[in-house]
Amino acid sequence: MASILSSLRYLFADVIGDDDAPTPFLPEGLPEAAASIVSEHIHLLIDYQGPSYAQLYVDRIRRFVGRPHVDTAMLCELAQLLAQRMAYEDLIRIAQLKLAELEAGAMARHRAIHDIRRFRLDELVAVLPEAAANSLMTAFEKVGWLRRRRMSLRFSIASKGAVSRLKSFAALKRWRLSSVRYAEERIWVERWLHMIARCLDKQPASAPALIATATMVQGQGDAYWQGLADWHAIINGLAKPTFDGALPLADLDGAIAEARAAAMPDPRQAALKRTIAQIRARALAEYPDAKAAE
Repeated sequence: MASILSSLRYLFADVIGDDDAPTPFLPEGLPEAAASIVSEHIHLLIDYQGPSYAQLYVDRIRRFVGRPHVDTAMLCELAQLLAQRMAYEDLIRIAQLKLAELEAGAMARHRAIHDIRRFRLDELVAVLPEAAANSLMTAFEKVGWLRRRRMSLRFSIASKGAVSRLKSFAALKRWRLSSVRYAEERIWVERWLHMIARCLDKQPASAPALIATATMVQGQGDAYWQGLADWHAIINGLAKPTFDGALPLADLDGAIAEARAAAMPDPRQAALKRTIAQIRARALAEYPDAKAAE
């Protein structure tokens, strides 16, 4: 319930373009060793989107504080990776970081340095509010550009014009939480957390490996979408059926590691799909009764 109320608070704050919520408190019962990590990321997410968004982070962490099988090391790793995913690198965030360099006086020291990032067209459109984004996506889909076209953007503080462009990108922060990209990220994060919770119930020893799968989804452009597709393939092919009781996989930890090692920058996911199929076949061969039940 607390997470739902937090979601409503930050969405409402986003609609009116303001977020004057107080700085969130650390979750009650948080181990001392994890407090500094969570505190650091509360401030990161306030900078990223605002106090209400940071409160959502705290509410998500709270689900795992004091939970059986969750030790301090696991909680620290979860807090670190959750913050990284909530502060995903869209063009708004990259612009924010470059402007922060300017505020820190980086322009005088690194005037010629700029950052070039390559995005998919649908990824750029997805930072817009849903109504505007959907119209553009429909138009680009009709001409075959949506998922095929790539664009390189320069993020620079080397000139007044470049800084003005960064400020224009950063200003989209106001609508980030109503964007298509945020809706997709929210679904992904919640599914990741849900799978961690199920793992703690079914195979707690494998929970660290499942938490670490968040590192598969990083950056932007083709690498981001490839990592996301690979993550879903591993979850749908191995983790979820194991938790559902359809796949008798005793060593989910090892299976995840084996599958991740097979993941290549291949849109067809040939090696990954083959490896997942082999892991499933071995598990079902060892427990034929499970295959019959499936």
